[in-house]
Amino acid sequence: MPSVDNKHLPRHVQVLVAGGGPVGLAAAVELGRRDVDCLVVEPRAAVSHARPRCKTLNVRTMEHLRRWGLAERLRERAPLPASWSQDVVFCTSLTGRELSRFTGVLGLAPDGDRFPETGQQAPQYVLEEVLREAVEEIAPGRLVLGSKVVGVRQDDDLVSVTLEDGAGQRTVVTADYVIGCDGPRSVVRDEIGARYVGGEALRPNFGMVFRSPGLWEHVTHGPAVQYWVVNATAPALVGPLDRTDTWWAIGFGVDRETGEREARRIIDGLAGRPVEAKVLSTDPWTARMQIVDRMRDGRVFLAGDAAHLNPPFGGHGLNTGIGDAVDLGWKLAAVLAGWGGPEVLDSYESERRPVQERVIREATANMRVLSTELLADNLDADDEAGAKARWAAGARIQETKKAEFHSLDLVLGLRVAASPIVPAEPEGAAGSAWTGARLPHLFLEGGRSLYDLLDADLTLLALGQDASVTAVEEAARLRGVPLTVVRLPEPVAAAYAEVLGARLVLVRPDQVVAWLGDEAPGDALALVDTLSGGSAARST
Repeated sequence: MPSVDNKHLPRHVQVLVAGGGPVGLAAAVELGRRDVDCLVVEPRAAVSHARPRCKTLNVRTMEHLRRWGLAERLRERAPLPASWSQDVVFCTSLTGRELSRFTGVLGLAPDGDRFPETGQQAPQYVLEEVLREAVEEIAPGRLVLGSKVVGVRQDDDLVSVTLEDGAGQRTVVTADYVIGCDGPRSVVRDEIGARYVGGEALRPNFGMVFRSPGLWEHVTHGPAVQYWVVNATAPALVGPLDRTDTWWAIGFGVDRETGEREARRIIDGLAGRPVEAKVLSTDPWTARMQIVDRMRDGRVFLAGDAAHLNPPFGGHGLNTGIGDAVDLGWKLAAVLAGWGGPEVLDSYESERRPVQERVIREATANMRVLSTELLADNLDADDEAGAKARWAAGARIQETKKAEFHSLDLVLGLRVAASPIVPAEPEGAAGSAWTGARLPHLFLEGGRSLYDLLDADLTLLALGQDASVTAVEEAARLRGVPLTVVRLPEPVAAAYAEVLGARLVLVRPDQVVAWLGDEAPGDALALVDTLSGGSAARST
């Protein structure tokens, strides 16, 4: 997918993606790997290193990167290896007293068979650069830099999109579908008449990136991915961007004017001593808890920050957007390939909205206790009063912040509760607990991941040599739905069937369990029709 300028734009593409941040690029990778002709339009000519807002790539995002063949490339570029630290520290300052500590945070530590990829700390710009490279390596489609979407109009058959380059030159490109990944100020959202619903926090926050040579020499708590600083001078959150001298920080309750004026004081306050430092960039912000009233209008869809916003605590925002991109990407590809019907696209909002709403709730709950809420007298005192104050603070931290850093149940446990393309299972039916959930992971002989065996489209797992797949295979063939059968060997198959409560498992392209059973259903055609969302092939 080479980069092009406005003079060499195609007249028509299958999918146009407005916005080439991580979510838009992820959508392009998902589409491009499925041979969809895709155009990504991004105003920034180069990836910005100034404000790396996202630092946490969770386990689920890393599983998608693995599926795309990009996980190792990203880890090689990340300044902080996952093995370097898996801790979050609460302290009075980087040189002060430790109040509490969480270990094995954010999915950074392996956990047996639970997942094939640990989480990864990486600045957002590292992810963007890796995804840009991947997009440019994929043959179908193009990446347009230095241009933006300024208008969207659609009819029953096409979407007409107006692009404007840096010189003000406008060009119209038509597309079968458009994905708006153009952030909080989304033009695409405005053009389809969607709007955010929800609220925002009252307290301002001041983000910044700074360089401080030698600061590591004074840190008394060892390596950590986050340090929550609890003192009255600079209640803040700070962490390293690399292992040398670059740091990010958030001053809680600090407005733009104060932050710009007192950035150096804040840095000294969180360090616990005067340090050499240079502010590289600033980013004042206020938390928003908002979601659009609708994520689709005809052939136009919204994803990522264009569709939903949440506080950053827990690191869920960008990762939720990547989930949007994956979900919409494979579904659009299925429809464009002819085997996906209208209900496949209808399922995008019905499946993603509950996920996005839960993430907003969880992130909002994480925001209730920040460094400012943990302030107390005597936290740095050497006497008995200090010991008691630190014990009380530590107990409160463990009680109120654990869910923020140990959230794998949220990351991996999100389930499609209601969808037109997931058959409803009677309560208590064999395998019903797994329908709509992420397929449980399993390492096979030699350390290979079960996920590596799954096909890009539908996969039918047969757990045992006597598990008959003929009826489902034939139904898929008749409907023109791509299906790959994977038969696990014994004794792995029997043990895995015991876990799932079934010997046949249909898995979607996004590794979600679509159906389970010990044998093919009586009407295998009806099952395939549901999974394919009412495709045109149903008439055969």
